[in-house]
Amino acid sequence: MILNIKYFGLLAEVTQCNEEQFEFSGSNVSELREALYQKYEMLIQKDFQIAQDQVLISNETKITETEIALLPPFAGG
Repeated sequence: MILNIKYFGLLAEVTQCNEEQFEFSGSNVSELREALYQKYEMLIQKDFQIAQDQVLISNETKITETEIALLPPFAGG
């Protein structure tokens, strides 16, 4: 499956792109994280959440949408 992945904040700096088409053959978020870590080794050191269809999802969630966002932690206040 081809995912359209959007990177925000520091994650865009690490990957050097704001958005990309990413070929993914896995099925859940945990597998997607591993695939992203293989492509962008520096992501391993970063804390981020993944959203699918604009909803934050856990590592066990099945990837069902092609629109994915990687979100860094946000400062509250």
